[in-house]
Amino acid sequence: MAGIKSLAKDTAIYGLSSIIGRFLNWCLVPLYTQVFAPAEYGVVIYIYSIVAIALIILTYGMETGFFRFTNHERYTDPNEVYSTSLISLASTSTVFFLLVLLFLGPVSTAMQCSGHESYVWLMALAVAIDAYTSIPFAYLRYKKMPLKFAGLKLINIGLNIGLNLFFILLCPWLWKTAPDTISWFYNPDFGIGYIFLANLIASAVTLLTLLPFIVNVPLRFNSSLLREMLGYSFPLLILGIAGIMNQTIYTILYPLLVPDHAEAMEGLGIYGANYKIAIVMVMFIQAFRFAYEPFIFAQNKERGDNKLQAYSDAMKYFVIFALLIFLGVMFYLDILKYFISSHYFSGLKVVPVIMLAELFFGIFFNLSLWYKLTDKTVWGMWFSLLGLGITVALNVILVPIMGYMGCAVAALACYFTMMASSYIIGRVKYPIDYHPRRLLLYFGVAAVLYGAAIAAHTPWEWFNYIFRALLLGAYLAIVCRTEHITLRQFIPRRTA
Repeated sequence: MAGIKSLAKDTAIYGLSSIIGRFLNWCLVPLYTQVFAPAEYGVVIYIYSIVAIALIILTYGMETGFFRFTNHERYTDPNEVYSTSLISLASTSTVFFLLVLLFLGPVSTAMQCSGHESYVWLMALAVAIDAYTSIPFAYLRYKKMPLKFAGLKLINIGLNIGLNLFFILLCPWLWKTAPDTISWFYNPDFGIGYIFLANLIASAVTLLTLLPFIVNVPLRFNSSLLREMLGYSFPLLILGIAGIMNQTIYTILYPLLVPDHAEAMEGLGIYGANYKIAIVMVMFIQAFRFAYEPFIFAQNKERGDNKLQAYSDAMKYFVIFALLIFLGVMFYLDILKYFISSHYFSGLKVVPVIMLAELFFGIFFNLSLWYKLTDKTVWGMWFSLLGLGITVALNVILVPIMGYMGCAVAALACYFTMMASSYIIGRVKYPIDYHPRRLLLYFGVAAVLYGAAIAAHTPWEWFNYIFRALLLGAYLAIVCRTEHITLRQFIPRRTA
């Protein structure tokens, strides 16, 4: 139980940086769309979509590999694993950036940035730095330093936001009122380039803040260790690429599947805006992921049934809290919908489907421990490719019939299949008793309460809110009674 409490605490701390970061970055979107023309902002969206894929390629699953081998029975020196990972990522990130510089012209043309090569090299350097710093951040997680991790992440986020406001709002004002004060560094024609410059500066400062965790570790390179890590991590690279494609492929397919271009863009915008409401579930899963990998590999050192019970408990409490989030969002969607413009309310019907899809993905991530702990990461690759195939097929079939609702159904089917496949095969490869009947009980309770909230909807909003608060209380009461949780367990004991 102590391990689960530690996991919960770390998830909350990691969640702080994730929640604040996603919220603040989302708040930049209105700024960008007000200042820049759609064609300019389109370049930003396109470049960042490429960056997301490039970052996965440049880290090539080494974060998970780091956690696996720092807890490996044959490698007793974690610093050697850390140092080998650092040298590997430093080498590949440097080669990547040099190749971009060498072929800057063709790369810029391919990325729709011909004539703006600076955009490309700025982001190439930023993504190279971010790939390298992923290992020091993993080291902080391994050392169970969530406050340091969250603090450095928040410095990066705050600096990026501040620089965006400085370059995009303050500098144009100063250019009009007192141009001599900024003429030595500011060029108004650089436009969206300042978004990428702000990102690069924030990444560089983050690297500087991480230097104490880099230079104080003796550099030792173990080539045989690296070969093992790469063999372990390569399937995770494919998994990561397929995972990103599962999340973004609809943006590519939807305009191709809807004949009317204007209608396609409108539907895509409505779907994307309503997807933002599900960000609460996404942030919870991301925070949990930060805490979970160090947890499972540390628990793997334990002998006997204790570690299996810890894995089972982690799954149970994940499902309990994820369902609580689902019910909270759905019960108060009438309030949360104002997170987006009223022009997008027609797409609110996709929110429960997306929320459930993300919940299934979170369960799939929980289940992923069996192939990570048994060094059979190739299974993760196959699950993700299976999911990608389902996503593409169902988008092609359903979008012409259901519009953007087809995208949501495709995501739900994708993550459900990945979850079910991993559970079925995991029962054979690495049996863990997750007590599925109890988990299904919680799903059933949540479904009944959700149905009750819909059936009891009245014209009086105040009554709806109170009634739904009581339903949330009923869910928590059922959980506490089933799990034998009492208030006394949360009251600190007095020490003599």
